Amino acid sequence: MNSKFVFTIQRLLSSTPRFEACIYACHGGFQTRGMSTNSQQLNPMEVHQAVSDLPNTRKQIDPEAFKNAVIRSGINFFCGVPDSLLKHFCAVVSQTVSPDNHIITVNEGSAVAMATGYHLSTGKSAMVFLQNSGLGNIVNPMMSLASSAVYSIPMLLLIGWRGQTGVKDEPQHMAQGQITPQMLELMNIPCEVLPQDLEQAEAVLDRAATYMAEKKSAYSILVQAETFSSYTLKKEKNLQFPMMREEALKVIVDRLESDDIIVSSTGMLSRELFEYRAKKGSGHARDFLTVGSMGYASSIAFSIAKQKPDRKVFCLDGDGAALMHMGAMATIGQSHQTNFKHIVFNNGAHDSVGGQPTLSGPNNTFSFRNIAQACGYKQAWITTTEHELAECMDQLASAEGPVLLQVDIRLGHRTDLGRPTRTPVENKNDFMQFLQNARN
Repeated sequence: MNSKFVFTIQRLLSSTPRFEACIYACHGGFQTRGMSTNSQQLNPMEVHQAVSDLPNTRKQIDPEAFKNAVIRSGINFFCGVPDSLLKHFCAVVSQTVSPDNHIITVNEGSAVAMATGYHLSTGKSAMVFLQNSGLGNIVNPMMSLASSAVYSIPMLLLIGWRGQTGVKDEPQHMAQGQITPQMLELMNIPCEVLPQDLEQAEAVLDRAATYMAEKKSAYSILVQAETFSSYTLKKEKNLQFPMMREEALKVIVDRLESDDIIVSSTGMLSRELFEYRAKKGSGHARDFLTVGSMGYASSIAFSIAKQKPDRKVFCLDGDGAALMHMGAMATIGQSHQTNFKHIVFNNGAHDSVGGQPTLSGPNNTFSFRNIAQACGYKQAWITTTEHELAECMDQLASAEGPVLLQVDIRLGHRTDLGRPTRTPVENKNDFMQFLQNARN
């Protein structure tokens, strides 16, 4: 059978021992093996439902044991973008793998390129870790570089599977999760779901290693929620700034005018903004919450600024998001868009997915302010205290843009932080109506 796509599903049944079923996507539909002697046709949605129906009684995998198993399988180089479902595994890698063999990349496409360079120079395969939302960022390098039809570069993709069918998740994750298996199939990347049993996970790694060695092509493993047991990442000690992000956000929001426009980045920032608006009873129409599309908030805000030149537009960005598609800063800097105000909350970490460090955190050689100025922003500042932030906000609001304010903050967020209670479409409609309102 010429299989393009492989799933591994494991179940614990009360009356029967554990068994394994492999589901293959073939021409004409999905077929199953191992569940019965006769194969049966399944469509992709049935496959998703079979995965989501698995009982949540299986033990979790120790992330350090899994990392050691990955190394035993022949993989010693790790690169990628952290994900919430992989955070414990990523924490182990950050803590125990040498920086020479572990790179947190600014985006997933860069990780594929680094895995390619590693293979070209060593002949070995690397692991690329990512959330399934990052599949869009890897399509081009996977298809025009690593594909078996081009340079045929083997690598192991470890993918956090947000939004799988039957698992409650946010709308942006549900939209991506429903098509994740099909995307991998279309790219001719075999895939298995990681079992929550170390011995069987090792068998998956063995199959992946065999495939990569024989086919010189990528193999992928999907990771469901709560697959890994907990591992606490030791935090960096050199970023103990006075303010938390939520404290800084309140200072900023309280100094905006009623017709100012906000575009906020994905992650905790938009959630904190939504809750602060709710607490103040001021409504949410002034804010576009970029709940997905990490790294694109500044481009959205810039385009709005061009269409609404008489309104000040504030992009509330995060350091990880700004790094992911930092080329947008060059476009903005060279635009002379006078009403564009860029605020980057810099805690030096991917706070929403486990706190793994970004490039802007663990050293003193990186500066969004300096990058902005080099890109052509007319002015840029750095602030660390509430008093400085209040003063800088006055300057930012009155300055001719594009301008940037880097707000260095402490890592962390409230444990009881909620999520937006309005749907993305409701947010869009309210926001578009606000944009049509004339200046008071």
